[in-house]
Amino acid sequence: MAGASPIESVDRALQVLTTLAEAGPRGLVLADLAARLGVHKTTVHRTLAALRLRDFVTQEPGGAYALGGAAVALGETYLAGDNLAVLLHPALVALSRDVAELVHLGVLVGTEVVYLDKVEPDRPVRVWSQVGRTVPAARTALGRALLAFRGTDRAALAGYVAPGDAERVWAALEGARATGRAVEDQENEPGIGCVAVPVLRGGAPVAAVSVTAPVERLGEERVVEVHARMRAVLPPLLPAGLHLPA
Repeated sequence: MAGASPIESVDRALQVLTTLAEAGPRGLVLADLAARLGVHKTTVHRTLAALRLRDFVTQEPGGAYALGGAAVALGETYLAGDNLAVLLHPALVALSRDVAELVHLGVLVGTEVVYLDKVEPDRPVRVWSQVGRTVPAARTALGRALLAFRGTDRAALAGYVAPGDAERVWAALEGARATGRAVEDQENEPGIGCVAVPVLRGGAPVAAVSVTAPVERLGEERVVEVHARMRAVLPPLLPAGLHLPA
C-alpha cells in the first residue's frame, strides 16, 4: 500500500521491527538503528521502549537492540500445527489435482512424522492413511525430507533408526539433499511408494509434502516428473516466507 501511513507511530514501530529482523541476532545499537531508519535517536528510543514493554524488542545491558521473544513467536504461532495445515491446504489440493495422486502434509515430532493433512484424488486410492497418524520418520519420504534438510548428521540419525538400517537411511538422506526430494519404496505399505519435498522457512524445514501412489505408477521417471510438478505447483501457493529447496 503506497503513500503515507495513517498512523505514523505504528508505521515507525513496524519499520523498527523489520530493520531489527534484517540485522539478525546481533541486533543494532540505537545510533545505527536510527541512521538506517533516517529518524532522530530520541524518536526511535521511544518506539523501542514501547516495543520492549511487550517483549517485541530486547536489549543487552547498554548494548544492541534485537527482536524479542514475542516478535519471534508470531511467526512460530502462525505456522504451527493446525494453522500450518489450513495455510497449506490449497497447495495440497492443487498438487493432488495436477498429479492425480494422494498428497500428504507432515511434520516431525520427536522421531516420528505426524500427518497434518491429506488430499485424495478423484480416482480410487489404494493407500490407507489418516490425519493424526504417526509413523517412524526414517522410513517415510516425508520424514527423510525433514531430516535431510534439518542438517541431521550420522550421529543424530542413530536416534531415528535401528542399527542395521543406518547406512541405507543415511544414503537416502544424502540423496534427498542432492536432489531436493526424498523417496520411499514399499517401506510402510506393500506396493506403495512416495516422493516428498520439504517446505522451508529460511533454511529450516517446517513441514514436508508428499505424493503417494502404487509403485506401478511411481517408477523412476514418474518420480522425476512428480518432483518437477511439485516444484511448479507448490511455490506460488505457499504462504509468504515459505519455500522449497532451490
